[in-house]
Amino acid sequence: MKRLALLGMIVLLAGGLFTAALPAPAPVLAEESTPEAPKRLTTLKINFERHEWWLVRWKDNEITCRFLVEHEGLPIADEIRVWCGATLYNEWLATKPCALSSPEQTLQSCPGLYLYHFTSYPASKEVKVELPLPSVWVSVTGCTPQPPGNRCESLPNLLLTGEEPLPNETIISIQGTLNGNPFVCNGDACAIPLQPTGQGGITVEFWADSSFGDASPKFNALVRVIPQGDFMSPEGGSSDKPLYYVDVLSSQWRGGALASCSDIWGSFPPIGGPAPWLTTPQDPQELYSAVSLYYLAGMLIANGEVDASECRDGGLSTPLTASECGVRAAYEQVVAWQNRFDEEIWNVAQDTGVPAQLLKNIFSRESQFWPGIYQNYKEAGLGQLTEKGADTILLWNPSFFEQFCPLVLHQSRCDLGFGNIKEEERALLRGALVGKVNAACADCPAGIDLSQAHFSIRVFAEGMIGNCQQVGRVLNNLTGRTAGSVASYEDLWRFTLVNYNAGPGCLATAVRKALSLGQPLRWQSVSAQLEPACQSAIKYVNDISDKLSGVQPTPTSWVYPGQPPPQATAPKTAKWTASRPCVTSPPLCMWIISNPRRWVPRWKCAAG
Repeated sequence: MKRLALLGMIVLLAGGLFTAALPAPAPVLAEESTPEAPKRLTTLKINFERHEWWLVRWKDNEITCRFLVEHEGLPIADEIRVWCGATLYNEWLATKPCALSSPEQTLQSCPGLYLYHFTSYPASKEVKVELPLPSVWVSVTGCTPQPPGNRCESLPNLLLTGEEPLPNETIISIQGTLNGNPFVCNGDACAIPLQPTGQGGITVEFWADSSFGDASPKFNALVRVIPQGDFMSPEGGSSDKPLYYVDVLSSQWRGGALASCSDIWGSFPPIGGPAPWLTTPQDPQELYSAVSLYYLAGMLIANGEVDASECRDGGLSTPLTASECGVRAAYEQVVAWQNRFDEEIWNVAQDTGVPAQLLKNIFSRESQFWPGIYQNYKEAGLGQLTEKGADTILLWNPSFFEQFCPLVLHQSRCDLGFGNIKEEERALLRGALVGKVNAACADCPAGIDLSQAHFSIRVFAEGMIGNCQQVGRVLNNLTGRTAGSVASYEDLWRFTLVNYNAGPGCLATAVRKALSLGQPLRWQSVSAQLEPACQSAIKYVNDISDKLSGVQPTPTSWVYPGQPPPQATAPKTAKWTASRPCVTSPPLCMWIISNPRRWVPRWKCAAG
């Protein structure tokens, strides 16, 4: 035992010597880092009704699955699939309604499964909710920019205003960089004096610090201040009054009319203001037009809104368009009708930033202000929305999708986003949106629901924003740069019209070809590269981009040789006397009526 104890002491001493021989560890210093901001979370207690459902077999009333849902109404398909499994779900989905063919037949003879609501009871749960972050809004002070071109008579200040949504917290400072130079202001407001910039403007980055211990997201603005005249000449002596054109592009802008697509592209309008077709006037009355629209006149005559009985041909040269006599007879009503949407167009332009004159020109070109539906071509509303067009709105305008989707699908499906839901759900949304802009109404005066037509104007404006987003992505993918750095403001709108009318494939192919030839992305060079199947978009763009041309779309521009005309909103009464001999070959002699029980056309051809 003594020997073992001695050996243990030797080993222990040796271990101590070995340990002492090791180098001393370096001191560990705390790594300097910015502490993580506290998360804005709160816990809410939610009271609700919990519903118990059973999936039961008809044959023997066997309860094959029990599950709970926390909403009113029937369970949605995904809930049944998750709770009961794919096998039972598919069997239930394939089960047809139990139909008893004779008094002797019992329910137990029916195959498959049925849903049974067993009970409901009150329940509650605690939910952690993320509270909103602070925000910062942008405007200008010292000047109210006036049209045209956002003119100011003095250099303004850029005003950054912080907003704290939590009631017991405040904004303690606003900071950021102006063209790379840092700034900081105490409190919830920061006024930054502006100086003239170059044509490309300068970038401002800004954010707000909160007493909660966190900060808002970082925001950006592109600011351009251009002096006009020679009042700034170093020689002096000019009699010109100071004048500046002031433009601010930012998602946080709150200083007047929005510039949604400008902000998306990072593109300033031309100094002094854009071309007339891309303007929003100060008053909706300035949108007034007095164009002889043959198709609109024809629909007003066919629906009994205009008496053209004095015309030899009844006022109609085809079932869709008015004759010369019909246009004269309907002129006053045509002018009144094409201007009845002006105020709503103007209001929507103020809210969305899509130019009012552009919207009106599109409606004139697409539908001649008749907001019905063409069933053969599945186009509806003032802007003739198709399912492909609806797809663009829902995919490329997420904010609109978030508002519209819950009207059609369950919120849990909408939360996934348009690109992540099933194709049949996307098809349902597309169809619902096309139906929503269709103002055809068999029981309404003139066959049109005007309240629905007014609502559809906002949908088309949101659609243009979606097209702006898609154009910006196409150009960014092909050039690696922002849209505003490779094309002018007006040409970007022309590209957007091509995208709206012919589709992104036509635009992307033309842009790719122009780039491969080393050409700048101007309208002339890109339009020259459009494929033959896409070249009709050139006339479409030219028609819309000339405000003063008296936009007169070809009344039957959608009719191609050998194809029947589209099926328009069925007029309540119609009479067409052709001014040429009867023939059987022209497609206009064949018009399929959507509701023949309400309206049967009487065809009469002049003797040859």
